[in-house]
Amino acid sequence: MKNLAAGFKGVIKLSLLSFCLFVFATSYQLRTTNLYAAQEDKTLVRLTKQIMDAKNTSDLYPLFKELEGVYNKDKKYPEFVEFLNSLKKKKANLKPFADYYIAQTRYYQLKNLEETQSWDEYFAKGNDYRDEITKDAQEAITLTSGKDAVNIYSRLLLWKFHKDQEDAFKDSSLDELMSAVSEYSRASDDKLLVKDVADDLASYGQKGKSKELYKIYVDKLVTSEIKDADLEASALNFYKSGNTDLAETLYDVYIDRIIKSAPKEKILPILVDIARNFIYSADNANNDPFYAEKIFKKIEEIGGQGAFNEELIYLRAFNLEKFKDLSAAKDVYALLLERFPQTSHKQEANYKIGLISAYISRDIKSGQEEFLKLAKEEIPSPYVISSLYQLGLLSQWEGDLDKAKTYYNTLLEKAKENYQDTAVLAKQRLKEIEENKSIEYNLKTFLDATFKEENAAFNMAKPDLKSNPFKAKTGSEVKISSHPSLGENGCFQVDVQYLWSGNLGTGKPASGDSNFFANYAQPGTKEINLVVISPSGAVDRDINLIDIE
Repeated sequence: MKNLAAGFKGVIKLSLLSFCLFVFATSYQLRTTNLYAAQEDKTLVRLTKQIMDAKNTSDLYPLFKELEGVYNKDKKYPEFVEFLNSLKKKKANLKPFADYYIAQTRYYQLKNLEETQSWDEYFAKGNDYRDEITKDAQEAITLTSGKDAVNIYSRLLLWKFHKDQEDAFKDSSLDELMSAVSEYSRASDDKLLVKDVADDLASYGQKGKSKELYKIYVDKLVTSEIKDADLEASALNFYKSGNTDLAETLYDVYIDRIIKSAPKEKILPILVDIARNFIYSADNANNDPFYAEKIFKKIEEIGGQGAFNEELIYLRAFNLEKFKDLSAAKDVYALLLERFPQTSHKQEANYKIGLISAYISRDIKSGQEEFLKLAKEEIPSPYVISSLYQLGLLSQWEGDLDKAKTYYNTLLEKAKENYQDTAVLAKQRLKEIEENKSIEYNLKTFLDATFKEENAAFNMAKPDLKSNPFKAKTGSEVKISSHPSLGENGCFQVDVQYLWSGNLGTGKPASGDSNFFANYAQPGTKEINLVVISPSGAVDRDINLIDIE
């Protein structure tokens, strides 16, 4: 009994301790909440007074921005709208600001309702909020001129709203926005507003429009007498933050400056560093291979081919290949072999020159010559094995079945238990020959589309075949997709077939699949072939090269 009583006392003590801790925690939370609320009230009182006492319109911008932060950080949208409605009745010059922030608050509120899936309020009040967005934003525009920042931000908000809705006003509101920003930039030295609008346009995929505004921003930045070192630092910062459009525009200005003022030996290393930032890389989301090639051309203009070492020539060829300027890539790979015959990229360069010669330039003989160079190598490698397969395939398509069998069998002897992705393809081709069958339909269709003279008009412009990434590790996933351009088809959706062939790895796409996922167990360059078929016949062909390491 004594032990039982002692146990009860212990339980009671623990319960009392837990209760005391709960009371303390609750009290602390209440005190913290009350303290936060008191601080917030003081901030609102201060801001309200500063807004009411502001002598100049320019003084209102930072005050309203801070006020927005107080309310919207806790998503107090209705309270902020109520406060703004009361504020704009007190002084006439406050109305445009209040109207703009009411429209913006309702815009954020609608977005939040969608994100949180608060559908009751969304469907009950959504139309009212949309009306407030358009009415109040337009009111702010009417009460101001193109020289006022609030006018521009109101137009930007209206365009984003119409763009989100995909309604009939999205194009006209964009045109009006661009005109207003242009007018504003002529009347004001404020370059940050121009950049803000350009950033939003870029985030919505309006690359052309955003570049126009980034150019204005850069022109203003340059006229502010920014030093070369600061200009370069700004470009690099924008690049690192993912704003490649602005980075490129700044780099263009910086490059023009140093070309005029710096010696060649100083310019070239700078250009090489810039090009390296933008070359294609699976690990770098900020790459822009088109811009990288633009810089490579400048390097060549200034320093000639001698400005390129072995690694830089390879990077240029690889970069050209990955944005599918394949004919140019072939020439640069050839230059690499010419200047550096023992380059570590020799087999890759030979193999890719062979693929491009055969399947892009439609020159079977030149392709075979490159593949033969590799096929003679004694030590097997991914490129040796793949070259033997290509030699067998081209011979099989040309009807020289004995030669094709020889290449396929040599492949299997050299591969042994390795390079099974290519060995499996060789076995399939041998089986077709032994059973007196034609090459598998999709693959034969691609070969016919590539090499038959009646298909010479196919230029690989329509299928828009892409791989993401173009370079991957063994066992990692690669997405292969096509978005064919079929021209105008009225209201009817064209029924398209996708005839996939080549080295598809683990992918097994059906004819109705415009995209699929694959991974590869063996390294090397894998070719993805595609012929797009519509009800009226073949649309076009395409090929992609994926590098697995």
